[in-house]
Amino acid sequence: MHRTDVESSNVKSVGFDRTSGLLEVEYRNGKIYHYPATSADEYAALMAAESKGRYLQRHFVQSERAYARVEEEESES
Repeated sequence: MHRTDVESSNVKSVGFDRTSGLLEVEYRNGKIYHYPATSADEYAALMAAESKGRYLQRHFVQSERAYARVEEEESES
């Protein structure tokens, strides 16, 4: 999924698949999370938020929405 870099102290980039409703967030610590069942309006609100990290915390993390951490693929030696 293509992600767009954002200005944020916590969030590095954000991607959204309108067809599946999957939001993908890459945090500055290198971790990537998927938030399924995200609406286009929620994505737009996140991208318009003054603080992306605060928006995600309030509307996704604290609301106990489903999410999954994307495990980084191990490189083959």
